[in-house]
Amino acid sequence: MNDEKEPSDLRLRTKTFALRIIKMFSQLPKTEVARVLGRQVLRSGTSVGANYREAYRARSKAEFTAKLGDCLRELEETAYWLELLVESGCLAAKKLSALRQETDELTAIFTSIVKRTKATAS
Repeated sequence: MNDEKEPSDLRLRTKTFALRIIKMFSQLPKTEVARVLGRQVLRSGTSVGANYREAYRARSKAEFTAKLGDCLRELEETAYWLELLVESGCLAAKKLSALRQETDELTAIFTSIVKRTKATAS
């Protein structure tokens, strides 16, 4: 359902986000805590783009909205794990600030698209 005029670069942007998550994961300290938190953020952060690609090919507005909801849930989870990486001392806040900002921006974009889609479905 790409008739909603989403930002044309959103597929690329979510893929780039996943690649940034992968790079961050590979640079984590080799401690047990960092590994556990890192695997969690790796899973949630890389699934945003996969869910968006599914939404992009949705067969209905309801399916589109549901998949975007999945994107939002994964972004919220990613934000949580990034917070824990900082607050547990695994990484400095400064090292994750750009990634956390992108998480917030993607959340805002997907929220806007969901609201717009629901408004046009009424």
